[in-house]
Amino acid sequence: MVLSNNSVVPLELTVEPWADIHWMPPMQACVVVTHSPATDGSWSGTLRRDESFRVDHRPDSITVWVNGSCFHLSDADGNAINAADWHCPAQNPAS
Repeated sequence: MVLSNNSVVPLELTVEPWADIHWMPPMQACVVVTHSPATDGSWSGTLRRDESFRVDHRPDSITVWVNGSCFHLSDADGNAINAADWHCPAQNPAS
């Protein structure tokens, strides 16, 4: 999922259920990726089996509810912006 901050002020990005907080600079985008723990590709905790995210937006923040087993963040160019990427086995299977 690509999230964009088209404002002139930083936007708080919270990734739940981990309460992981990041700041999106003005006029920047980030990508949130999650991975399904289920072999059939379904997502736990959702209303529909194909729903991997839920997003809540407020004037100064965005909360992304990730319904996968882990997540990682990158900028629009694919550079990792989450120091905890190694927590996601699909991102780094050797860990």
